[in-house]
Amino acid sequence: MTDNEEKHSIVLLGSGSVGKSCLVIHFLQNRFVQDYDPTVEESYSKMVIIDNKPAVLELIDTAGQDEYTTTRDKYIRSGEGFILVFSVTSRSSWNKISEIYTKIRRIKEVESPPAILLANKSDLENDRIVTRDEGEEFSKKYNLNYFETSAKAGINIKSSFEEIVRVIRDYKRTIKKKEERKKKRDQDQDSDKSGCCQIL
Repeated sequence: MTDNEEKHSIVLLGSGSVGKSCLVIHFLQNRFVQDYDPTVEESYSKMVIIDNKPAVLELIDTAGQDEYTTTRDKYIRSGEGFILVFSVTSRSSWNKISEIYTKIRRIKEVESPPAILLANKSDLENDRIVTRDEGEEFSKKYNLNYFETSAKAGINIKSSFEEIVRVIRDYKRTIKKKEERKKKRDQDQDSDKSGCCQIL
């Protein structure tokens, strides 16, 4: 990768057994893995073209267990975008989402970090506990894009990973514009000061 190429670090966060690893593997290899060992932490890289622009994605698949909190916090600090994942069949995984998002906001020290919300295992409709309305309400409250996904059925996987890249790009553009406006204000203030006449 050259210095001019676009690269994004994307962190997947959520409770254990919600299907984070299966989502990543399906995105990378277009296949579903039924049996997968619990993740401690895995990192993957993939070159993609989204909206006619190439980008290298570094995907960080984090462990959901509480004992790996310190490791997760490290990746939140370095991450540029976040995919929050819960299972529609698990109320406890849904309850964890608010805590995770609050932690991202605190660690990144921003009100609206670049993130999306995925309701995984949407193919298990008969086992659903968390409703679509709940997911959409949370997403609307925090201005997050919301996807109902299924790693097993291949539902909304590609579109959700593409969307987090768009969210990161928009966020970076917004930050850049703010920095440019601040720089211009500072330059204008310096210019005003240098233009003052002092009469002795």
